[in-house]
Amino acid sequence: MSYRFHILAVPHAVSVPEYSSCAFTQKVVKLGKMLVSRGHTVIHYGHQDSTVECTENVAVTNDDDLEISYPGHDWRTQGWPTYRLDDHAYRQFFSKTIEEIGKRKQPGDFLLCTFGANHKAVAEAHPDMIVVEPGIGYPHGGFARFRVFESYSTLHVYRGMDNVARGANDMWYDTVIPNYFDLDDFDYCTEKDDYFLFLGRVNSGKGIHIALQIVRDVGGKLLIAGPGGLTGQEIDGDPSEFATLLGAVGPAERRKLLSKAKAVLTPSIFLEPFCGVQVEAMLSGTPVISTDWGAFAEYNLHGVTGYRCRTFEQFVWAANNIGNIDPVNCRTWAERNFSLDRVADMYEEYFTSVSHIFNGKGWYEPNPGRTDLNWLYKYPPEHWGGTAHDHPALRG
Repeated sequence: MSYRFHILAVPHAVSVPEYSSCAFTQKVVKLGKMLVSRGHTVIHYGHQDSTVECTENVAVTNDDDLEISYPGHDWRTQGWPTYRLDDHAYRQFFSKTIEEIGKRKQPGDFLLCTFGANHKAVAEAHPDMIVVEPGIGYPHGGFARFRVFESYSTLHVYRGMDNVARGANDMWYDTVIPNYFDLDDFDYCTEKDDYFLFLGRVNSGKGIHIALQIVRDVGGKLLIAGPGGLTGQEIDGDPSEFATLLGAVGPAERRKLLSKAKAVLTPSIFLEPFCGVQVEAMLSGTPVISTDWGAFAEYNLHGVTGYRCRTFEQFVWAANNIGNIDPVNCRTWAERNFSLDRVADMYEEYFTSVSHIFNGKGWYEPNPGRTDLNWLYKYPPEHWGGTAHDHPALRG
């Protein structure tokens, strides 16, 4: 069955693949492609220069709107701007989007609020639509009745211990579906260069200070790609002797860096809701060295696609022994579980279940044609049986 989706862009951004510094924008770009590939109607509301694959791109902002709100700001080199929900770009986005949706919506249409509560004004103006928040990874602002979380760790944080204490819940339509990736955006490579890669916002929350210390202690080379600098990240020793700050990089350079790195370091010290960089690395055949909480505990298979660590000694050991990780496992795990085709199956199952609330028997809607229940299945890597004890390296 095909559905009609109205996808809201990030108001201060341009929905193009080149806006790689904004994970929300990348989700918008890939969401359009994923849904169109399944034969759904997709109407995108955003900047006039957006290149989202869709049935119709409705221009509700332009460069003039962005210049009024963020004068002199270049997202290509500076990432996203400092925005306010009452700045000109947002006010323009809200007013025009609300108007344009009114011209196009039909009964049973989905409204996909990709930027959480920052899209709430549009949702409130169209209460007759089926409002879904796809890919919740933000710390505040989940508001919709139907919510898709990027990881179980984020879902559980949202619901909190009060939910446990009550002994009851209303979570049937709070689900977990991981972020999705276009396989054509990555080069799988088994021959690695001699450098570690830190890719993302350069700040302490992402663990840049830990990455610097790891590479310093193993005598390696670190490439740092992302917005931000090393001010305030002082460590013993001179980082310039082993670390190179590249700044924000575009899709082509990002692709090359990921494919040739010996490992990607993601030692985030907060509860990562997803960390798309870990999956991008795996799709490139590159192992991941991460902390052991948040989404890493779900998506970075310890000893298979990389290592999860809790002490500095563990990080150093992981870096020194990263050659134990088979690039084939990294690639096949990511390809089988995070590709557009795979995640599309999960979203279609979810959207169908939600639609039954409005045009069927809801939770009790029968499905006599069902042949499987694979939408939540996790497909194992190429050379791994499913548990740590099944790993070939641990067999007697």
